[in-house]
Amino acid sequence: MTTATPARPALYRVPDAVKVLNLSRTVIYELIRTGRLRTVKEGRARLIPASAIADYVALLEREAGGKR
Repeated sequence: MTTATPARPALYRVPDAVKVLNLSRTVIYELIRTGRLRTVKEGRARLIPASAIADYVALLEREAGGKR
């Protein structure tokens, strides 16, 4: 018997990104405002691509790379 793993969404709304990144709503909007977290718009909705979340995490890892 195989268990299907749920597919990850391709786009996240801000409240979902808050949960995924474990950051506050205010911090998420600040990251968007400063360009550290990319977004797209669909109609009036501001959405964060899963690839943008991965890119942001990779950016944090690079920034922390020299700081031990």
